[in-house]
Parts: sequence; C-alpha cells; structure tokens
Amino acid sequence: MHFVAMLAFKMPIPMSYDIRLTILSLVVAIFVTSGGFYVMSRQTASPLHLVLSGIFMGLGIVAMHYTGMAAMRGHAELSYDPLFVVLSVVIAIGASTAALWLAFRTTGPGQHLVAAVVMGLAISGMHYTAMRAAIFTAHGPVHETQGNAGLDQTNMALVVAGITFVILALALIASLSEQKRAEEALRQARADLAHVNRVTTMGALTASLAHEVNQPIAAAVTNAHACLNWLAGDTPNLEAARASAVSIVEDGTRAAEIISRTRLLFKKGAPQRQLVDINEVIREMVLLLSSEITRYSISVRTELAAPLPQVKGDRVQLQQVMMNLITNSIDAMKDVEGARELGIKSRAENGQLTVCVSDTGVGLPLQHADQIFYAFFTTKPHGTGMGLSISRSIVESHNGRLWASDNPPGGATFHVILPTTAQD
Repeated sequence: MHFVAMLAFKMPIPMSYDIRLTILSLVVAIFVTSGGFYVMSRQTASPLHLVLSGIFMGLGIVAMHYTGMAAMRGHAELSYDPLFVVLSVVIAIGASTAALWLAFRTTGPGQHLVAAVVMGLAISGMHYTAMRAAIFTAHGPVHETQGNAGLDQTNMALVVAGITFVILALALIASLSEQKRAEEALRQARADLAHVNRVTTMGALTASLAHEVNQPIAAAVTNAHACLNWLAGDTPNLEAARASAVSIVEDGTRAAEIISRTRLLFKKGAPQRQLVDINEVIREMVLLLSSEITRYSISVRTELAAPLPQVKGDRVQLQQVMMNLITNSIDAMKDVEGARELGIKSRAENGQLTVCVSDTGVGLPLQHADQIFYAFFTTKPHGTGMGLSISRSIVESHNGRLWASDNPPGGATFHVILPTTAQD
C-alpha cells in the first residue's frame, strides 16, 4: 500500500528508492504483523494482550512507513512536522488495536471483513497523515537526478505489488494444504474413534454376557449333578431325574435367550415386547436364586400387590433386571453380621408400576449412589460392573426409571418404575 500510494505523491524532483532500506521496511512489516497475530491468537489472550499487540503492530506500521520514506533518494532534504508525526502514530496504534479486537472477538466472516477494512484504514490513514507531516526542501536545480540510487517510484511500486501477490498466493497454497491436512486428520480421528467404539462395545458385550450367563449355567450344573445323583442310587429316581433334566433344558434355553437379548440390546435392535406379569417374574427369580438365598441364611419378605397390571416389555430383559437387583442385594448381605433380610415390594398407581428391592447389607458407596449404575464401576472384589448398568439401560428402554437409595438403618433399596399397559 505504501509504495503504490507513493505513486500518487508528485514532486518536480525525480525520486528513487534505496533497495536495502526498502527490504528492511518489508521485514519490519512482516515481523510486527506476525508478532501481533501470534499474541492475539493465544487462548490466554486478554485485554492487556490486545492493547500491547495494538501498540506493537501500530508502531510496526509506523516504522515500516518511515523506513520506506528514509529509502527515498533525490535532491531534497526530508523533514517532518512533529504534530502530524504524533498524529500518524496515534492513528496507527488506535486503528490496529480496533482491527485486532474485531478480528479475534469472533470467527464470523463478516466480522473479519470489517476488521480487514479497519486495518486497511489504519494503514492508509497513517500513511497519508504521515505524508502530510513530510517536508521536502529541494537543493539545487529541480531537473537534476541522482544516479545509481535504486529503483524509480513506478518500478518500485510494481515490484512491491508483485511480491505482495506472490506472498498472498503462497499463503493461499499453505492454507489449502493445511485444510487438507486437517481434513485428513479429522478422517483419521473418526476412524480411530469408530475402532475404539467397536472395541469398547465388544468389551461391554463380553462382560455382560459373562455376568448374565453365569447364573443359568451354574443352575444347569447344579441340576445336572442332582440328576446324576438321582440316577446313581440303588433305585434310580427317574421322576426326579427327569425333573432335573427338564430344569437343565430350561437353564440352557435361558442362557441362549440371554445371549440373544443382550446382543440385541447392544445393537439397539427392537426387543420382543409382550405383556409381562412382574409379580411372576419376581417369583421366578426368587426361586432361581433360592440356593444362594439359603446358603447365606437370608430371609425373604415379599409384598406383591394383587392384582397387578401387566407391563409391555421383553420378558427375558425384565428377568435380567430382577435377577441383577436380587443378586446385588444378596452380595451386599452375605458378609454382614446380624439379620439378613431381602424385601421385595410391588405396587401400581397412577398408571405406573413400582418395584422396590431392599436389603440390610453394606449400603451404598458414600456420596456415589449414582455411580453404581456406570459401566465397569463396581464395589465388589470380583465384580464386572456391568449388571446395574445393563439393568438401567433395559429399564430406560422400557420408558422407565431405575435408581437406588439408602435403606436406614442399613442397606440399600433399588427402585424400578415402569409404565403399565394402560399408560402405553
């Protein structure tokens, strides 16, 4: 801008430019601009940084101008009016500060355009104010010229304009290259994230299957031993053996159904919804876990409301929820001293069915009642941390809620709320 604008400056004395000082003016302009942008682009940029950057860039613009003026060669002595010199410095600093503030306060293209206009006015306003301060005093006849001074004004303007366009072209190429690199990095990051998500999902699926299938497999093994014992006697009890074999088939079928439903749950597939009697599900799970209940001398107290509205849901998934809640209560009580009581209540009101499973165990982790529902969070030495997480996912997929609370004077209570068929 400086050297092109100098073409508008007409004097009867031929003028040219010293190459070295002209190059110095270019270096000063690049240095102060990059420095101001660097300071303002930092995440910790503050009003103080803005002011300092504005002063730095403004003084740089002034230095560029007066260095370019010092590069002028001709039969004239150059001096300045101090008032307009000061005014040019004030304009450069003030406009530079305003331009930086506009450029970095938002990322909108419109705001950046305004900032560019302000910066352009800062440079041109400073330039013409400084030119108003310039005083040329001719020495000797005005037709004399100074040889070998450098490039004349027209050639200098053309050279500088050419260099400017080359710099802009290089900046554009660099910007496009950086954009392509950023896009490639984004694609790679998305691919890595997808891979991690698949690995995490497979890990969660494996852990959940190990957790859920353990119970029916253990029950199948127990029934198999019972079947062998009935058959090994002097007089085989075929009826009892047949009942044990039927139980083995049921346990194996349940394990297969758990695997199928768990995979469906993680794949976000449509569950197999049907009308389910929650009281019946509770009784089935208490019966299934009766050996564990007896082993740890736990007394069971049930208060199941009758009649209880049915809920529309996946039976196997709801069985998983009840099994997880009862199993967690058993685990919480098996090492405590004193009475061990498992309480299960069901009731229906206002179109909702509520089930509460309470125990007299160790209680909830202090100030972390909700964390027990996080995947892989467990307070058990050998727990997987998946049971309650899966249970909450199942309940929420049935448009319900699952949470836990303390059970004074000791233990915890798990609350399940499900919409009844009337609300559905």
